[in-house]
Amino acid sequence: MIDVINLEKSFGDVKVLNGINITINKGDIVAVIGPSGSGKSTFLRCLNCMEDPTGGSIIFNGVDIADMSVDINIHRRHIGMVFQHFNLFNNKTVLENIMLAPVYVACKDMKKAKGKKRTKKQIKEEEKEKAMKLLKRIGLEDKAYVYPSTLSGGQKQRVAIVRSLAMNPDVILFDEPTSALDPEMVGEVLELMRELAKEGMTMVVVTHEMGFAREVANRVLFIDEGKIKEEGSPEEFFGSPKDPRLVDFLSKVL
Repeated sequence: MIDVINLEKSFGDVKVLNGINITINKGDIVAVIGPSGSGKSTFLRCLNCMEDPTGGSIIFNGVDIADMSVDINIHRRHIGMVFQHFNLFNNKTVLENIMLAPVYVACKDMKKAKGKKRTKKQIKEEEKEKAMKLLKRIGLEDKAYVYPSTLSGGQKQRVAIVRSLAMNPDVILFDEPTSALDPEMVGEVLELMRELAKEGMTMVVVTHEMGFAREVANRVLFIDEGKIKEEGSPEEFFGSPKDPRLVDFLSKVL
């Protein structure tokens, strides 16, 4: 699904990513771990071009989305993103947050469509029904008409995840989805992510949750100094790490 080829990213004179190469297949759960400042989040943000790569290619479903001539917004429809600090719109209700992108895209597509067209009202009704089903899935249908400020951190992050699901993405990128949560709220978010993994959702997860990486991921990457220093199955990665820097890192976090 995604081929990353010699990906580089610099901010001024500072090289943050230095030749990242990886293939992410449909159904993969890739956990990305590493020390702070190693380039993990920059790598994730480059995957949907929220950060424009300085060099290299990102082939997503056969298209190099790092090519500046490509309309990235067309391809972003298929790439979900879940942020560390939720990034919900505080001036919109939970339901409106979930419906916003699908309604916008459907209305845009409708203008280009030929033949019989749905009305904007019909689109909104259809997307509302889908959004309510997603809220029911996470047990928050009673929060549909409240504002995000009234939710707990765990509730906000679960809403952010189903907001991403509302676009029926091919892959979801998670940028440290539990690091801003109180410890007792981490479990409910990780449980939803486990459910998505069982359903076959392709996910790339930057995380400090070693338990999640060990139990749910089928591949684990260690990024340090802008490079993938080690990659493998959770059994190999945690059971017999080879890179000295990874051995040192794991000795401090496990």
